[in-house]
Amino acid sequence: PAGPAAAMRLASLLAALRPVLPLVLGLSLGCSLSLLRASWSQGGGEEQCPGAAGPPGARAGGARPEAADGRPGRGHEDFRPRIVPYYRDPNKPYKKVLRTRYIQTELGFHERLFVAVLTSKATLNTLAVAVNKTVAHHFPRLLYFTGLRSAKVPHGMVLVAHGDERPIWLMYETMHYIHQHFGADYDWFYIMQDDTYAQAEQVKALVTHLSINQDVYLGRAEEFIGGDEQARYCHGGFGYLISRSLLLKLHPHLDSCRNEILSVRPDEWLGRCIIDFLGISCVSQLQGQHYHTYELAKNAEPEKEEEEEFQAALAVHPVSDMTLMYRLHKHFSRIQLDRTYQEIQDLQMQIRNLTSLTPAGEGGLTWPVGINAPFLPKSRFEVISWDYFTEQHLFSCPDGSPKCELSGASKADVSEIIESALEQLNSRYQPLLRFSKRQLLNGYRRFDPTRGMEYTLDLLLEAVTQKGHSHVLAKRVSLVRPLSKVEIIPMPYVTEATRVQLVLPLTVQDLDFVANFLDMFAMNTLDTHDNALLTLLFIYHPYDAQRVSQVDVFAGVKAMVGELEKRYAEVKIPWISVKTEVPSQVKLMDIVSKKHPVDTLFFLASVWTEINMEFLNRCRMNTISNWQVFFPVHFQEFNPALVYRGEQAASSSTDFLRDGHFDRHSFAEACFYNSDYMTARTKLAADILDRDELLESMEVFDVFLHYSGLHLFRAVEPGLVQKYALRSCNPRLSEELYHRCVLSNLEGLASRSHLAMALFEQEQANST
Repeated sequence: PAGPAAAMRLASLLAALRPVLPLVLGLSLGCSLSLLRASWSQGGGEEQCPGAAGPPGARAGGARPEAADGRPGRGHEDFRPRIVPYYRDPNKPYKKVLRTRYIQTELGFHERLFVAVLTSKATLNTLAVAVNKTVAHHFPRLLYFTGLRSAKVPHGMVLVAHGDERPIWLMYETMHYIHQHFGADYDWFYIMQDDTYAQAEQVKALVTHLSINQDVYLGRAEEFIGGDEQARYCHGGFGYLISRSLLLKLHPHLDSCRNEILSVRPDEWLGRCIIDFLGISCVSQLQGQHYHTYELAKNAEPEKEEEEEFQAALAVHPVSDMTLMYRLHKHFSRIQLDRTYQEIQDLQMQIRNLTSLTPAGEGGLTWPVGINAPFLPKSRFEVISWDYFTEQHLFSCPDGSPKCELSGASKADVSEIIESALEQLNSRYQPLLRFSKRQLLNGYRRFDPTRGMEYTLDLLLEAVTQKGHSHVLAKRVSLVRPLSKVEIIPMPYVTEATRVQLVLPLTVQDLDFVANFLDMFAMNTLDTHDNALLTLLFIYHPYDAQRVSQVDVFAGVKAMVGELEKRYAEVKIPWISVKTEVPSQVKLMDIVSKKHPVDTLFFLASVWTEINMEFLNRCRMNTISNWQVFFPVHFQEFNPALVYRGEQAASSSTDFLRDGHFDRHSFAEACFYNSDYMTARTKLAADILDRDELLESMEVFDVFLHYSGLHLFRAVEPGLVQKYALRSCNPRLSEELYHRCVLSNLEGLASRSHLAMALFEQEQANST
């Protein structure tokens, strides 16, 4: 019996150890391999790999050589991160450190490409204009250099005149100017003449494939006349590329080149200067990249040029007139467009081939191929609605009306999409069938932010066969206008140090809210020493103005202002008194504008506005002189009596935007510069002549919208919160302004759910 008992105990032990047996075996195997690997590594201590060359400290795999102390070798210090220690001199007073606006500036990054165009007084208004219209908008920065400038510079061109038409002097001054103003900001410098057509996108693609760690002098290499057979200079007519490192090394020798080198051609002079002092010759091929050029024959026809050399040319020279420049641009744009379409087709074919290998299979293939799938809403509140339209009318209008005439950009959009649908149908069914439009039966469109504008068209078509038989049929087609590449729009530089001049119009109906406004202004601007001033605009009714010596309706406000000026000795809050029955926003702004300098940044506020530093900074950043004005959409809180109905309001700071809405009917707040307002106001005065009564139907927004070419930036502003208050709508204003005021009051009462609950409770109370 002892034998069976021992066997049972052994079996029970093995059963208990069976779950941990793989773990024990894994640990044992891992320890054994670790000991074995340690013995191997100790055995090859001082041996060098067979065939290894160079010093013992050299790294394998083509790594960059380093100095003996382990730091990067000379020439690589610009590409290795380094820590700059902070040191403060205790003997000097403390001064606030100003950080750069962009991290790119602080890290020392450079822009990629700068383009210089050499022109002359004779060709400035012809060839230079043609260059500006064809390729200038493709380059990030382009300047024109000339000896003598004409009386009027063409619009949209930045011109630098050196005062001398001598070619060598022009080249010398241009190189000196580029180094002085842009040498520290750009990696590559492309220099061309105004009789050169350059494919801008090809030039930008070229510099992205070149290393900036070399001295580059790239262009069409030409031999010197009677010079060294090995040396080459870059022909100026076909443009040439210079790296930043070469420009920095060349600059100290420019004066010597000007005095010692004699030449007739400026490009030959520059090439000789680079060769003599730097020993670098022009090349047409570098790092696997070719600089393809094409010399255009006299009376050439770009549309008939079929040579492969012409099709691949990066620069074409000489271009004799503006018309030829535009024809070249059209031809190369068509070539680039065909290449792009072919690349799209190739990518779509690859996507189709790879889709079958994905888990979703061919069912996961989206239409159009390569475009994001339509947005799938997770609830009914996320459903994107379709807008119905015909060829004459749109049934979803911006002003909220059910039907409006199709015009402007919407009409052009519909016409273009119908033409595109017919073109696609004919390209698919020809030559068997040829379609022509009879009528648009139904049209639907919607904007999907994940893919673009979607269209569904019901078309009444006439189909004609090859034998001439015709048939009328209705066909539904779907189209997508996809979102293209996102571009960053260049904007002028603005700072947060600009002084903001607040303008607050006040009427008798606003007296109950002035105290809160002044308290918030003092707490958020005066206590924080923000660079902001306040001007009050007292609007007297004619009846109150006659009794101002006996009873001043604004006496209480003036007393509050006096208290603020006593509390803050350095602050002065001026006020302006105006007598009118109809407080037109434009007329009031006319009075304020005349009393301030032209460079004043105005913030036109309302008495319900709670001023804070966050919004004032956005007002500064979003308002750009001679470029953009800012009309924020404030957040309006709902009526607490309807929203909470006796309950305690939510105190969480994260929920402060929950019980309210952004009031899109209000245009009372605005940020703009006085100079921009004066310019637009001058155009308005010339349009309305002496009909000042028209100003009563306008706001400052209308002035900028119709009489200025500035950008009108209107966006929701969460930093501009207003407490609920029932506005008094002046019936003396225009019908549109009065209607907007009433809508603002009605929509500001509460949300639909809150109003529904209030009605439900009221009906329950009435029923009982």
